[in-house]
Amino acid sequence: METAQSRKQAAPGAFHAFARFVLCGGGVGIASSFAVAALGSWIPWVLANALVSVVSTLLATELHARFTFGAGGRATWRQHVQSAGSAGAAYVVTCVAMFVLRQVVAEPGAVLEQVVYLSASALAGVARFAVLRLVVFARDRSRPAAATGTARTSRDARPVRHAAMADAAAPIGPAVYCRAA
Repeated sequence: METAQSRKQAAPGAFHAFARFVLCGGGVGIASSFAVAALGSWIPWVLANALVSVVSTLLATELHARFTFGAGGRATWRQHVQSAGSAGAAYVVTCVAMFVLRQVVAEPGAVLEQVVYLSASALAGVARFAVLRLVVFARDRSRPAAATGTARTSRDARPVRHAAMADAAAPIGPAVYCRAA
């Protein structure tokens, strides 16, 4: 039976989700910055950033699905595609930041490059958190129950995914079943 405590763990509040996002995404981001710097010494920086961005986005999306936003398992293809869109925007931000740095400073050192790259990544990360939380891993908050094919209880607006779970939630309030035609 699902309790209020397990629902909180499955759908963390904004503060807890952001802390998890920083831990997962920040960890992947820091590792990525070192990978970009290492690859950038062998291949063009833009290509290194693109390759690392693809790998880190796949990894981060899985971590966010399983841990950050409590989606309850692996990320779906839709979530990967949407996450890739927000990562693409972050990629543009980091590229523009590095381009501007190289226009302002003829030969920036590795420390300055890291500071600029991580600062641009942090700025893009905050925007990305909002997109992931409100769009990619949103729990069908904006769609009516009939459109999602899930049941809702009158006291709890969270979707109940299976009839067995709805029956388990019955002591909380009467269940209203919505069936897709």
